[in-house]
Amino acid sequence: MAIEIKAPAFPESVADGEVAAWHKQEGEAVSRDELIVEIETDKVVMEVVAPEDGVLASIHVQEGDTVESEQLLAILEPGGAGADTGGQPAEEPEAAPADAGGTDAVSESDAAAMLGPAARQLVEEHKLDISQISGSGKNGRITKEDILKHMKSAAVEAATVEAATVEAATVAAAAPPAPASAEAGAPAAVGPSGERIERRVPMTRMRAKIAERLLGATQETAMLTTFNEVNMAPLMALRSKYKEQFEKTHNGTRLGFMGFFVKAACEGLKRFPAVNASIDGNDIVYHGYQDIGVAVSTEDGLVVPVLRDADFMSVADVEAAIRDLGTRARDKKLTIDDMTGGTFTVSNGGVFGSLLSTPILNPPQTGILGMHKIQERPMAVDGQVVVLPMMYLALSYDHRLIDGKTAVQFLVAVKDLIEDPARILLQL
Repeated sequence: MAIEIKAPAFPESVADGEVAAWHKQEGEAVSRDELIVEIETDKVVMEVVAPEDGVLASIHVQEGDTVESEQLLAILEPGGAGADTGGQPAEEPEAAPADAGGTDAVSESDAAAMLGPAARQLVEEHKLDISQISGSGKNGRITKEDILKHMKSAAVEAATVEAATVEAATVAAAAPPAPASAEAGAPAAVGPSGERIERRVPMTRMRAKIAERLLGATQETAMLTTFNEVNMAPLMALRSKYKEQFEKTHNGTRLGFMGFFVKAACEGLKRFPAVNASIDGNDIVYHGYQDIGVAVSTEDGLVVPVLRDADFMSVADVEAAIRDLGTRARDKKLTIDDMTGGTFTVSNGGVFGSLLSTPILNPPQTGILGMHKIQERPMAVDGQVVVLPMMYLALSYDHRLIDGKTAVQFLVAVKDLIEDPARILLQL
């Protein structure tokens, strides 16, 4: 009996999704729990796997189509026999004659099936022969990088042939008198060669949603940013002293700075509840808990998974959770629950070398803390100039709810806790 493969049940916050990629084609054999298709929503990429062994009989939606919750995607014919033959009749290979035309058609179809959506678009735009392109992706899949590499190689080859033709024509013709610059040995002008490649690709749903939310944050909030700087020497000394013992004690979890900043933010949010609040219409919602969003950079854009009840977590728990969320974010394994909620966000642009920036709010949150690069700078301490490892901190906040005084006091509280990390552990 045929099995209907449907889209996952989307939560209320997700209206629909887009078919990102089919990993199996009609007639192909599939195994139980094998990935069939990826559905990209505004927040996460959801995977649809095969419920049973069998053959993918028919596909009802194509890549790029918009699908709703529990919409029919494909029909699966169950059965292990079909899987063994790859969905083809057992006698077909013997009955098929050795016809070159038929073989080419099959190979072209197979090659087309190995194309990703972006790669397929480039092939169609530039009328490329996919049989001349080798794939570097999983199972020989042709990626857009393979297409661009092939196009670049073809352009270089064409430019080389053109240059050789011009050189031959120049030698055959009578050479004109050389200019003075050439006689003096001046180098000849070198211009661009080959095709100037330009490509246009549509935004992914996730990238488009991120753009929409960031633009909305700047237009719908009274966003303001205040800055301060923190001496990282005490925290760096603590980390250097205990990092090896910490890693051994906590099953390989590394001691970083994010754990301390998250805990410092939690303490600051307890002292200044307005920074932990959100605006709902004409109401202010004060949250009696601290769910901290941690900004994570992925190939598809910035995502913000949430640490639930971060105020009850230890530094080790925070570090382990951040590592797990970061890994799952880059592997596209985050769930909707991992992404929803959050009362405050911490973003660390310093890992990419950012010295100073203005973080953008993540609505409906009213505050976000930005960390930056640690840089040694000369500082005046007790009348003496001392070189210290300093970090700029930035707090962006919604001025509709948070006054400048409150924002500055919150940031100073975080600064004081980081410069004396024992206060974090003692909750002082």
